[in-house]
Amino acid sequence: MARGPKKHLKRMFAPSHWMLDKLKGRWAPRPSAGPHKLRECLPLIVMLRNRLKYALTYRECKMIVMQRLIKVDGKVRTDMFYPAGFMDVVDIEKTKETFRLLYDTKARFVLHKISKEEAGYKLCRVRRVQKGLRGIPYANTHDGRTLRYPDPEVKANDTVRVDIATGKILDHVKFEAGNVVMISGGNN
Repeated sequence: MARGPKKHLKRMFAPSHWMLDKLKGRWAPRPSAGPHKLRECLPLIVMLRNRLKYALTYRECKMIVMQRLIKVDGKVRTDMFYPAGFMDVVDIEKTKETFRLLYDTKARFVLHKISKEEAGYKLCRVRRVQKGLRGIPYANTHDGRTLRYPDPEVKANDTVRVDIATGKILDHVKFEAGNVVMISGGNN
């Protein structure tokens, strides 16, 4: 039996929302372990090569990320298999472009251009709220963040606006009837 984590991904079994052509090779880029799951992310290589068309080959993608030109949520990412996910802010300084990863009506990722002011924050869904060491409350979000001392009003499934630079909660929206939401999974 194979030991350890799987390192390869056949193109046939890559998530269909990446929209990779079926016949252009046998393999697909397997995302690294990171804040978003394999089936709910878009690796930087797919973003640069297939969506933005900034690179034609694997090698060109590698050159772009190794020059430290790509920032995801304010941090330089040199791994071209880094899993960027829903609501992540992707910043490309060379072209002075900033994108937010959102879904279209068919649950595919869209790179939505945003302004510098909007790039300073992101919305995170709270997965759960717990008490940690010495009774310190903390909230876990959909993108793997742990936010200490959230507002006592914040409960699971609520949305918080997080400042990307500091990682602090700016404000929150309750999960209740009448709010506008984006559905990312589940049965209809």
